[in-house]
Amino acid sequence: MNASKTLSAALPDWSLEHDPFGRLMLVRPGRSACEVTPVRAFPIEAPDEGVALVDVFGHEQVWIERLGDLPGPLLAQVSAALSSRDFMPVIESITAVSSVATPSDWTVHTDRGTCLLRLRSEQDIRRLPDKRLLISDADGLHYLIRDPAALDRASRRMLDHFL
Repeated sequence: MNASKTLSAALPDWSLEHDPFGRLMLVRPGRSACEVTPVRAFPIEAPDEGVALVDVFGHEQVWIERLGDLPGPLLAQVSAALSSRDFMPVIESITAVSSVATPSDWTVHTDRGTCLLRLRSEQDIRRLPDKRLLISDADGLHYLIRDPAALDRASRRMLDHFL
């Protein structure tokens, strides 16, 4: 097989563009364009693997095995759409905790600024691989602590009450 056939075989038979309203549209030969949203299959465990482009009804239109396999322009479009959809602040320190019993209000400093979150129960703190913690607040937002051991001493002490 020559190099041009190998390259063309690796290119997807679809493209993405934005309509006049800013919606992401999937364009395929011989089919009408449809609005899609990229959705990660495993957003925490494998964020760059297993991404589906789903239509407004939630039906999968395209499956992307690995984001890194996409050509540059498509990768940029899908990554931009994912980043606008994904919102998971990283907790850098815990400033205050209202109570060591739940529910409790936490004041935390994240990579996106200082905020207040409400922890409903200890089950809202989930241990992930590589020592990471995922914290779900009462409003359904998720916060990530990449390495609890890297937190300052006061933050670790407050966190230890809930682990």
